[in-house]
Amino acid sequence: MNKLFILIQQVFLQKIRSKSFILLTLLYIVVISCIVFWSEIRSLFASEDYVKVAVWNDTNLAIDEIFTSTNDIEFILSSENKEELFEKVIEGELAAVVSLSEEKNQLLADIATYVPLTFNEQSTISSFIQYAGKLYGIQQLNISVEEAQKILNSEAIVTTTNLNEEVAEGKSEDEKISGILASYFVGIIIYFFVITLLSMITTDVASEKGSRTLEMLLVSVKPSTHFQSKIFGITLVAIAQFIVIFGILFILLATVKNGTKLDMILSIIKDISYSYVIFVVVFLFLTIFLYLIIGALFGSLVSKVEEASQVMTPAIMITLIGFYVMLSGLFNPDTMLIKVFSYIPLTSGMVMPLRIGATDISLIEPLVSLMILVSTVILTYWISLSFYRRSVLTYSSGGVLKKIKEVFKFTS
Repeated sequence: MNKLFILIQQVFLQKIRSKSFILLTLLYIVVISCIVFWSEIRSLFASEDYVKVAVWNDTNLAIDEIFTSTNDIEFILSSENKEELFEKVIEGELAAVVSLSEEKNQLLADIATYVPLTFNEQSTISSFIQYAGKLYGIQQLNISVEEAQKILNSEAIVTTTNLNEEVAEGKSEDEKISGILASYFVGIIIYFFVITLLSMITTDVASEKGSRTLEMLLVSVKPSTHFQSKIFGITLVAIAQFIVIFGILFILLATVKNGTKLDMILSIIKDISYSYVIFVVVFLFLTIFLYLIIGALFGSLVSKVEEASQVMTPAIMITLIGFYVMLSGLFNPDTMLIKVFSYIPLTSGMVMPLRIGATDISLIEPLVSLMILVSTVILTYWISLSFYRRSVLTYSSGGVLKKIKEVFKFTS
C-alpha cells in the first residue's frame, strides 16, 4: 500500500509540475474566459464610431419610436431630398439610406449603400424594418402607433399544471433553458477533459514501456500497483486542474465589472436543482475514471509512444460521437437518439445531464443510467487490471486486435 501511495504521489507531482500541464491549464483558462467575457473582449476590438444610417420616410407611419439608435448604428431621421442623401452615402458621410414608401397597403423598404454593410449591421437594419412593417400593417386597421406597439409587445403569462399526481411537477421553460445551458457547458468540460486525460495516461504508460523503464520498475512493484497508481494519480491531476481552472474563473467573475457576470451565471444556476448538480458531478468523475482505465489499458498494448494515437482513436471517436449527439439535443432533448445515448456508459456522462436538466424525466431513469455506468466502470476496471498484468511487458506490432490476440497467445 505504501508503494501505491508513493507511486500516486510521484505521478501527481510529475504531471502538475510539467510544462504541458501548466500550459494546457492556462489555455483552458484563457478559452473559458474568452467565452464568458466575449462581449467585453469584442468591444475592445470593435470600432467606437457609430455607423450612420439615414431613414427617409414617405409614409404616414411614425418612425421616430421605431428606428432608435443602438450601440453600433446611429439612425438619422431625415427629410432631405433622397438624391442628396445618396450623395452623402457615396461621399462616405452615411453608411446607408433606408427609404420607406408604401404600395397597395404594404410597406416598401430599400437599403441603399455604397460600401456593403456587415452582416451584423444588415441584420439589425432588417429587424427594424420588419418591425416597422408589422406596425404599418396594424396601423391600417385605424389604430394608433402606441396601440399597435402594445399589441406587438404584449406577452401571455404561461403556467403549467400537471394533473397526474403520481408524477412530479414539470419544469418551467426557464428551468429547461437553464438546464440546456448548464448541460452544454458540462458536455464541453467532459469532452475536453476526457480527450486530454485519455491522451495523458495512454502516452505516459506507452512512454515508460517504450523506454524499458517499466521493466525495471516492475521488479519492485506489481503490475496491478502500477496500473492503479496511474489511474488514481491522473485522477488527482484532473481534480487539481478542475479546481485551479474554475477557482480562477470564479475570481474573475466576482471581480470584473463588480460581479455582474457572476450574478448572471448565478441567475441561471438558481433554476437548477441540487439533484442535478449531484448527478452532474458523479457522471463527470465516473466518465473520466472510465476513460482513464481504458487509456491505461491502451497504453499497455503499444510498444512505443508513437503508436499511442493509433490505439486511442476508437475511444476518441466514441467521445466525439457522444459530444455531437449532445449538441443535437440542445434544440430537441426529447429525441430517441438522446434517450439511447443517455444509457450508453461511454456517452451517458455527456448526454444524461442534458435529459435531467432539460426534460421532465423521473428520478429512476438517471439512476438506471448511473448504475449502468458504475457497473461498467467496475467491470472495465477488473478486466483491464487482469489484462494489464499480461500486456504491460508484451511487445508486439500491428493493430489493436492483433496486439490483443498476441497478448493472449504469449501469456496463456
